[in-house]
Amino acid sequence: MSKLEEQLSKKILILDGAMGTMLQDYQFSEEDFRGDRFTDWSLDVKGNNDLLSITQPEAIAAIHRKYFEAGADIVETNTFSATTIAMADYKMEELVDELNISSAKIAKKVAEELTAENPEKPRFVAGAMGPTNKTASMSPDVNDPGYRAISFDELKTAYRQQALGLIKGGVDILLVETVFDTLNAKAALFAITEIKEEQNLDIPVMVSGTITDASGRTLSGQTAEAFLISISHMDLLSVGFNCALGAKQLTPHLEVLAYKSEFGVSAYPNAGLPNAFGEYDESADEMAAQITEYLEKGLVNILGGCCGTTPEHISAIAELAEKHQPRPIPKLSSEKVLG
Repeated sequence: MSKLEEQLSKKILILDGAMGTMLQDYQFSEEDFRGDRFTDWSLDVKGNNDLLSITQPEAIAAIHRKYFEAGADIVETNTFSATTIAMADYKMEELVDELNISSAKIAKKVAEELTAENPEKPRFVAGAMGPTNKTASMSPDVNDPGYRAISFDELKTAYRQQALGLIKGGVDILLVETVFDTLNAKAALFAITEIKEEQNLDIPVMVSGTITDASGRTLSGQTAEAFLISISHMDLLSVGFNCALGAKQLTPHLEVLAYKSEFGVSAYPNAGLPNAFGEYDESADEMAAQITEYLEKGLVNILGGCCGTTPEHISAIAELAEKHQPRPIPKLSSEKVLG
């Protein structure tokens, strides 16, 4: 049993909160995003948060440290959009390897420092693999429903490059997250499977989808159960949901996963729903109060925060989680369901 699996069997592991929310406090300018290296770049790069792993690495490291000090067991790398597909918006495709390796190394260094300070609480790094800004299942053109802006093979190639960089940088886990189109996630999982087989590598994989609204479905139309069935061919560390919804709205979808999955279940909801200005108003105590239901019902194994969450939110969640046992991971029947 690995150290990660050992920790997961003993307690609810705490994931970090939002990177973007923390970066907003820095109020980085266009010049800050560019740093010395990209002063003459032809496009504006402000908003390319992944680039900050190269131009403002101290800030990224400081954010990781704050989340670990707040009680996180796992932090995510600053690589949500670090694929050639997403970086094409900035014409920075050639930076993808560097972005993933550098981001992983920054997070890993902080994790190792905190683990050395308290070996009883080992810290881990999850390589964040976001959904990209294109979808394999839906057409972006209402007049041509059969059109696709990206192919499965193109997605697989991009995700493979990202995963290789994250692994080279030293991540402990690969996290395919904020999945709004399960076909995109399948491309990522296919790429990861190839790498694991080629390198004889046993790296744990987490998958986290996103329920987009009150319909209870992903953007590509799947229910929580359908999403679970679609990825259950993989041996996963965990499956769960993040983003889009607040803690309260996410509860019924987590119940489906908790009762029907033989993987760990993760949840990292937003700090409530956004207000009219796109900001998140839910305090740490308010969010923790809602997450209490997850814990009392025994729904989760990994718990953290997404948009709008800060170290204060993670600290409140961690304090609460310490008082509860993790969800027992069941061994379900061998009956297979195709989805």
